[in-house]
Amino acid sequence: MRRYNTGFYKVVKNIITNKEFNKLKDIDHHGISRYDHSLRVAYYTYVITKGLRLDYEKATRGAMLHDFFIDEVADMDSIKRLRKHPSFALKNAKKHYELSPMEEDIIKTHMFPVTFRPPKYLESWLVDIIDDVAAIYERSFSVKRELSTSLSVFFLMIINYLR
Repeated sequence: MRRYNTGFYKVVKNIITNKEFNKLKDIDHHGISRYDHSLRVAYYTYVITKGLRLDYEKATRGAMLHDFFIDEVADMDSIKRLRKHPSFALKNAKKHYELSPMEEDIIKTHMFPVTFRPPKYLESWLVDIIDDVAAIYERSFSVKRELSTSLSVFFLMIINYLR
């Protein structure tokens, strides 16, 4: 596991030690686990909001919980999944944690404008943007890995054919 600073771990400790939340480690999300994606979004949220002297604790917790859903979207098409998963994540987060209005807003609005509901807080806007950037970054590496594997197989087939 990647090493983050102790201040960050203090904020997310009760989330990353939650048995239900740890199920996200087994779910693929942008080519990595949903757990790792949430950790990345939460860490950058922590760094940026703390640097801007915003409410970094609530922002970081909201960011950590923004994709806290397990099986709820398995049978949905991709557009419906994009629109619905924030409500499933909020429902799961509320089962396990007492959330502030800001944390709820972060979870509900992290897919704006896809979900049509704009964020109320600056921290929510930042999580929305950080989540988008993280998803693009993660997906680009996943595509690069897939392309590299496909090209390797293709070239091995050609080499075997030419022998």
